[in-house]
Amino acid sequence: MKKFVDVIVPLPIANQYTYSLPQEMEEMVQIGCRVVVPFGKKKFYTAIVTNVHYAAPEGYETKDIAEVLDSSPVLLPKQYEFWQWLAEYYLCTLGDVYKAAIPSGMKLESETLVEYNPDFEATAPLPEKEQKILDLLSRDTEQCVTQLEKNSGLKNVLTVIKSLLDKEAIFVKEELKRNYKPRTEARVRLVNGEADEAYLQRLFNELSRAPKQLMILMKYVELSGWVARGYALKEVTKKELLEKSGGSAAVFNGLVEKKVFEVYHQEIGRLDKGISDTGDINPLNIAQQQAYGNILQCFREKNVCLLHGVTSSGKTEIYIHLIQEVLKTGKQVLYLLPEIALTTQITERLKRVFGHRLGIYHSKFPDAERVEIWQKQLGEKSYDVILGVRSSIFLPFRNLGLVIIDEEHENTYKHDRRAVWRKSVERFGRDKQSIVCMEECAELIQAVSKRLRGRPDPEHNLAEEMADVTICLKLLQIMYDITDDELDEWVERKTMRQKQRMEQ
Repeated sequence: MKKFVDVIVPLPIANQYTYSLPQEMEEMVQIGCRVVVPFGKKKFYTAIVTNVHYAAPEGYETKDIAEVLDSSPVLLPKQYEFWQWLAEYYLCTLGDVYKAAIPSGMKLESETLVEYNPDFEATAPLPEKEQKILDLLSRDTEQCVTQLEKNSGLKNVLTVIKSLLDKEAIFVKEELKRNYKPRTEARVRLVNGEADEAYLQRLFNELSRAPKQLMILMKYVELSGWVARGYALKEVTKKELLEKSGGSAAVFNGLVEKKVFEVYHQEIGRLDKGISDTGDINPLNIAQQQAYGNILQCFREKNVCLLHGVTSSGKTEIYIHLIQEVLKTGKQVLYLLPEIALTTQITERLKRVFGHRLGIYHSKFPDAERVEIWQKQLGEKSYDVILGVRSSIFLPFRNLGLVIIDEEHENTYKHDRRAVWRKSVERFGRDKQSIVCMEECAELIQAVSKRLRGRPDPEHNLAEEMADVTICLKLLQIMYDITDDELDEWVERKTMRQKQRMEQ
């Protein structure tokens, strides 16, 4: 009996989609796993499985999923319940929640590849731009559009590609772009894994006329702990071996060619190991003890408690004691801050108490690190405490026992306005809203121009026009699928350029 899966795609679409499972993949798929699915004629997306069943949909023929990406779920049942609540509360789709929640490195995207047609023969000289693209493809027969644009220096490369496509000089196809690549390390081992003393002696004799190669081999024996054969050999990195032996890459490659060594790549983490030494928790003063006791009493009656205290009154110290109490029960803690800038101020303080048990998560981290933190939280050795901003709530906690929302009153935690903006786009359409955005930008330019000429409008006019443009920027972000991370990266990049210009 044929199996089917219902999936969420990272698009603002209300419905989930049903795909059929090829027979060879039926035992590989679990609820919460990522799968690659075809969408439309040429696009592919990374979808998340929400249901596995035998009920074929009525009215249309299902497509097969293209690939299974996970052997175990990346979306836990509690998370999925949370996603459903978010979609209902904020009047958005599950696809919107998925797009916001999952690090971009875990969402494969299709990217148009341009392929050279070796059978193409031009009947007439080609325009300069088209010939330039063909020359690039003749050296590298398969390139993505963005790569061609960069290498050619052409600003409007799509029109050139379209023209070449019409002439059948090129082909286009969709391929999956993997945004995340695991960090690996080159390591070394003997080709003969069962080598004994006699084998090593034979190698030493063979390399007696190659002293540089012999030196590398002897250093490997030392670093790997081969002499103590009763224990497992230590893994030796290629970098360490060359540094400690003083050998060159060319000499080492000679040993690889002689089948003495083989190089393999081991995946390693990017996450900062941080502070290993931890200290004792500071004792609470009388006022802090009273507040701490009241919080515990409150938690016996309800699941939420509000702690009010002025700046420097010692709230963080109370939080640390609460975290310690929750950790004793084997549960996890999420410590939320209103903005990224505050994380650096409190990170070292928490690190000194919780050490490696503390993880940091926010949008300023490279995407590869956010992917690794997500995967770490799914594993057995997950962080017990996560310190981060609002995006941290999407992390897969297996046993969350406490959520601390520091500075709860800050507006950065609340984004009700986004639901209104999204509804506006849905009601009036992208084209109409785009025109409105251009008009509002023009009105702001006029208002600024009047100020420069000494002819100000009424007092609040400029602020009003700035507010209109601010809303329009948010609408454009929604309409054209610009993520907060992408926008933040560009803002940071532009700000650094401005800083550099001012320093010159």
